[in-house]
Amino acid sequence: MDIVEAIRDRRAVRDYLDRPVERSAVEDLINAAIQAPSAMNLQPWAFAVMLGRTRIEECGRRAKSWLLENFQHTPFARTAESARMRQILEDKERLLFYNAPALVMVLAKSSDFQPVEDCCLAAQNLMLAARGEGLGTCWIGFARPWLNLPATKREFGLPERFEIVAPLLLGYPKQWPDPHGRIAPEVHWLG
Repeated sequence: MDIVEAIRDRRAVRDYLDRPVERSAVEDLINAAIQAPSAMNLQPWAFAVMLGRTRIEECGRRAKSWLLENFQHTPFARTAESARMRQILEDKERLLFYNAPALVMVLAKSSDFQPVEDCCLAAQNLMLAARGEGLGTCWIGFARPWLNLPATKREFGLPERFEIVAPLLLGYPKQWPDPHGRIAPEVHWLG
């Protein structure tokens, strides 16, 4: 698949086959991720990987429970979409991690010059490389507040100073979602 095709065909996948993702496939995707540009070539990223649907779903249940109990203290409570976000979390049928067989987290290791932006670039590389390999991804922003709790990081053995920027589900899609239309870009030609 060429890069433009991967960009056009990448989708947020929320329904995965019960098929594990091999460690070597994840390693290949991380190697694609680290090809991303970074400010001053600082390469401020690290990665944490969790494999196995059962463990991932248990973390998803815990994260969802924490989010509901602490919703008013999350960034989601301060958005125009807060009521909709709360409704999504309250849906008992909705799983936070959608039974994905793998969770790859892109972590910012420092607070030096723009590490979050650099980690987002690495995450995009990983998602596009995954699409090229027939793997689906979904960025689960809802999970970040729970994943970034000091207690969660300690449990996972991650340094507390690291910030989890991009929690990415990874797996083989049951089917590829249909494309959503795109709003025409607003472009201001200067000059």
